[in-house]
Amino acid sequence: MLETSARLLRLLSLLQTPREWPGSELAERLGVTGRTIRKDVDRLRELGYPVDASRGSTGGYRLAAGAAMPPLLLTDDEAVAVTVGLTTVARGAMAGMEETSVQALAKLEQVLPARLRRRVRALQRYAVSVPADRPDTRVDTEVLTALVAACRDRERLRLDYLDHTGAATRRTVEPQRVVNWGRRWYLVAWDVDRDAWRTFRVDRLTPRTPTGPRFAPREDPEGDAARYVAGKVSAAAWRYRARVLVHAPAAEVLERINPAVGTVEVVDAHTCVLDTGADSLDTLAVHLGLLGHDFDVTEPPELVAHLRALTARYARSTPPEPASPRAR
Repeated sequence: MLETSARLLRLLSLLQTPREWPGSELAERLGVTGRTIRKDVDRLRELGYPVDASRGSTGGYRLAAGAAMPPLLLTDDEAVAVTVGLTTVARGAMAGMEETSVQALAKLEQVLPARLRRRVRALQRYAVSVPADRPDTRVDTEVLTALVAACRDRERLRLDYLDHTGAATRRTVEPQRVVNWGRRWYLVAWDVDRDAWRTFRVDRLTPRTPTGPRFAPREDPEGDAARYVAGKVSAAAWRYRARVLVHAPAAEVLERINPAVGTVEVVDAHTCVLDTGADSLDTLAVHLGLLGHDFDVTEPPELVAHLRALTARYARSTPPEPASPRAR
């Protein structure tokens, strides 16, 4: 009986992974016959686990969604990850989820083995976060859920939106992705009226119901929604912008440039153009200094003047080179 119980738990753990398992592979993994696998699947169904089976060469078993959520089996690392994630949410990462997260966290910690409870408590005690240098933005979980559902179902949305100046607008969009960046969430969507991709901060929008008609799917903007958001959000906050000719292959520059810092365009095999910016000239100068390659800057005039002033300051801060013996 103990062997059967242990085998059922192992079988359930395998079926909880998001894939379909051929009976022969399950039998090989568990060291039993195909007939035993079929009997074990029947036992799981009797216990309330909805195990689907399909026939054919590509068929197999998989755990389906049921009317109620059965108990989950987690590995040690998965249990720790879920616990730490719940702790983060319980501290206020998402509005309206704090109390629910605390309740779920209490249930999980109650059943954790002692060895895992020590790991979790060590993380909670010794891993701390630096407070944000600006007020946190709160995202309503119902709004976030509605946006994700519209992305999944390919349904148009009407939004009430406040831009960065506080001006209210009404938008009709085809939602593509919801992107998380730190403690902020962004909706990437095709703006129907403007006929272009747009990025919306989720904490500034209110979706209207009902949703609109379905739309044909599109490819992510620039092939990567997260990269698109990083570039757009950073560029919108830049006070100073510059296009810099870098004397290095684009591939080498891309290794040093985060999407939030700028974009790189190929000129030829040995040069590229960096489109970058920052809220201050000092920050922009730091970005350029970290390139590790020669570069040419011609505009904006404020940046050229700032780099010249930095050059003179650095020259004054270092001693002159010693004269060579021949010169003496």
